[in-house]
Amino acid sequence: MIPLKTAEEIQIMREANRIVGEVLKELKRIIRPGINTSLLDRKAEEGIRKRGAIPAFKGYRGYPAVLCVSVNEEVVHGIPGRRILREGDIVSLDLGVKYRGFYGDAAVTLPVGKISEKARKLLQTTRNALYQAIEKAIVGNYLGDISWAIQSYVEKEGFQVVRDFVGHGIGENLHEEPQIPNFGNPGTGPRLEEGMVLAIEPMVNEGTWEVKILEDGWTAVTLDGSLSAHFEHTVAVTRDGPYILSQEWEEE
Repeated sequence: MIPLKTAEEIQIMREANRIVGEVLKELKRIIRPGINTSLLDRKAEEGIRKRGAIPAFKGYRGYPAVLCVSVNEEVVHGIPGRRILREGDIVSLDLGVKYRGFYGDAAVTLPVGKISEKARKLLQTTRNALYQAIEKAIVGNYLGDISWAIQSYVEKEGFQVVRDFVGHGIGENLHEEPQIPNFGNPGTGPRLEEGMVLAIEPMVNEGTWEVKILEDGWTAVTLDGSLSAHFEHTVAVTRDGPYILSQEWEEE
């Protein structure tokens, strides 16, 4: 069963996701060559707690940090630590919070200083794929319409979507039904209904779509060492169309 949220619950989730977006904006401002990823984790926790929320990831299935920080070939679930960001890196920040019993979740990939044109295209393609997918999050469409929107756009641009990790429903639990693959066929899967809340999160690789997990048991990297990007919004399906709950990370 896919849980449906009331208008009141969606507003609480709007607040949870507003916190996520605000903290991601704060982290964007301090991204620069020479900082280590543990600083980002520390700042994320400070930002979450001062807003009266709880970090969603720390301790979740044993994850040791507040923030996922994935650099270059790291796809998702990179553990922050001593790694120093370098000029030309790209860094994905994935953040979740719990607030008033509901979860918020979003991710963004950022340049560190000046990056290559190929890296810039990868970031732009992944972000655009997210918005292509969000446009399909309307009552009466199928879940496969979202998946196909991502896959078709990404592959047209010459990149590959990761298949081992997917988006998900979200609400009183961080991960709920349905799973949202970043690949699939239009007109397939469950129909979208008013009250569904979806964490849509394309993960896109420069080279092969295949990934492997490092010895830490968390960090997923591209199998061929190519770059990877990750963007995510939490989106409510409403009678008036898609409602992006985590939109603040886009604002300058």
